[in-house]
Amino acid sequence: MRRLFPAAMLAAVLALPVAAQAQGSLNLYCSAQVEWCQAAANAFQRDTGIRVSMSQKGSGEVLAQIRAEAQNPRGDVWFGGTGDPHLQAAEDNLTAEYRSAMLDQLTDWAQRQARDSRYRTVGIYAGALGFGYNTELLARRNIAPPTSWADLLDARFRNEIQMADPRSSGTAYVMIATIVQLMGEDPAFEYLRNLHRNINAYPRSGTAPIKAVARGETGMSISFVHDAVTERLGGFPVASAIPSEGTGYEIGSMSIIRGARNERQARRFYDWALTPAAQALGAENKQFQTPSNRATPIPPEAPPIAQIRLIDYNFAKYGTSAERRRLIERWEREVNSLPR
Repeated sequence: MRRLFPAAMLAAVLALPVAAQAQGSLNLYCSAQVEWCQAAANAFQRDTGIRVSMSQKGSGEVLAQIRAEAQNPRGDVWFGGTGDPHLQAAEDNLTAEYRSAMLDQLTDWAQRQARDSRYRTVGIYAGALGFGYNTELLARRNIAPPTSWADLLDARFRNEIQMADPRSSGTAYVMIATIVQLMGEDPAFEYLRNLHRNINAYPRSGTAPIKAVARGETGMSISFVHDAVTERLGGFPVASAIPSEGTGYEIGSMSIIRGARNERQARRFYDWALTPAAQALGAENKQFQTPSNRATPIPPEAPPIAQIRLIDYNFAKYGTSAERRRLIERWEREVNSLPR
């Protein structure tokens, strides 16, 4: 029996599907919407048999966590969230170089993100910054929807706007960096101080403001416009607008954490997440960014990036740790400290 048992066990194992034979686990930090995060974790685990432990947090929070864990990394892959924090992690040697065999299939902006980071991150989707607003709430209050950055300073939006906290939210940092690039730094901070009077809350998560709009808790938000589409298709009275002066955008990114305990599984997830089938999970879970693999169908609901007036966002400058730290510290000192 002792001689036969191992042979029987081997035969049983060989009879299992390939995915079920795969060994190992993956610790996934995810800064996309939680529905997409969970769908990606489930699909990868199903496709490979690799056990996935997923935690979802804003990109600023994940960057802080990776930095705190640098001497003893607990995560393997960081998936999603605005690209600036991923570039900062790359600059600080917190993420690992990896040149996926999938790179040639990606759009120019996704490949540029990889080159700019010395192949320590890669673009997985893109989305434009704008406004979300509750159509019913604004109509009841007889408030005209915003069409420009300048509109947000109007008295009609007193206590009607939510914007995430840039200390924890990549979305909010993109907003600050966008205003600085549009106006110049000093005029931008004068604008942010004036805007502060109309802000009713700075929640931690970049998607929290648009969800508050959907629930009727606030009239409008500064959000990525694809998130407004998600709420509208969920049955909420939400619409969106692109600022007429032009706007910034995100290159949602993905990175392997330097010193990852499960590096082989991390590389496998990285390659998998760049495939059209994996990227299609976004739209299947009502996330309507523009995907980075050229073969992935762009959802018809996705805001048309090519038709939006985008600024020439300087990722090389505003994706550095020093610039992010400096701008956020100035925002804390000159804006967040003010009464509302």
